[in-house]
Amino acid sequence: MLTTILFDLDGTLAPFVQEDFIRCYFRALTARLAPMGYDGEKLTAALWKGVAAMIANDGQATNRQAFWACFTQEMGIQALALEGILNDFYAQEFDTARQALRETVDRAPLLHALRKKGYSLVLATNPIFPAVAVETRLGWVGLTAEDFDYVTTYENSRRSKPNPGYYRDILEHIGRRPEECLMIGNNPADDMAAAQLGLEVYLAVDCMENPEGLPIDGFPHGSFQALEERLAQLPPL
Repeated sequence: MLTTILFDLDGTLAPFVQEDFIRCYFRALTARLAPMGYDGEKLTAALWKGVAAMIANDGQATNRQAFWACFTQEMGIQALALEGILNDFYAQEFDTARQALRETVDRAPLLHALRKKGYSLVLATNPIFPAVAVETRLGWVGLTAEDFDYVTTYENSRRSKPNPGYYRDILEHIGRRPEECLMIGNNPADDMAAAQLGLEVYLAVDCMENPEGLPIDGFPHGSFQALEERLAQLPPL
């Protein structure tokens, strides 16, 4: 019996494509750090290497530890001083990246209705950002971290998508079996990886990210609106 629904954030709850978001994000970040003397190209390269370290992380450290170990190797140990500055950026200037949204949406009614029916909700966003950055992006669609029973961030996670272990860690944390869960996302590689563990899945195609060109016919898929209609029919628990 379905008891728990996992939602991806970027491109799923938040309707934007990654390319638009990255452009807005890095433009705002460079504007914040360039006056401090940081070279934009070097900074961007170091950030991407840090992201790669988190994607490759297989439980030996938190994603936060994996990121900063790699980032400081690229930028120098003095770059540790940037963590507080970046967290401040994510709480303030990062909000301008909401320009990447393709439409203004409010997801609160959907999630509040599901919680009222007794379903547990997880924000299964790839945990490559700190909690403050996740909270800011949730605000773009009318949500907060308190709307979920569990939110994955780089502080509390030791794996990332598409590693099936990321989903295994979530199930262990929330105490659920795969057959109780539905994972909703927009990326066949990252989000549909949950099916490998036996979770039910749904691929939202409105802002689908599929750079590998993977076939999607093997997954239930459709628009987010169609998904909302389906979720509205779920019975109370």
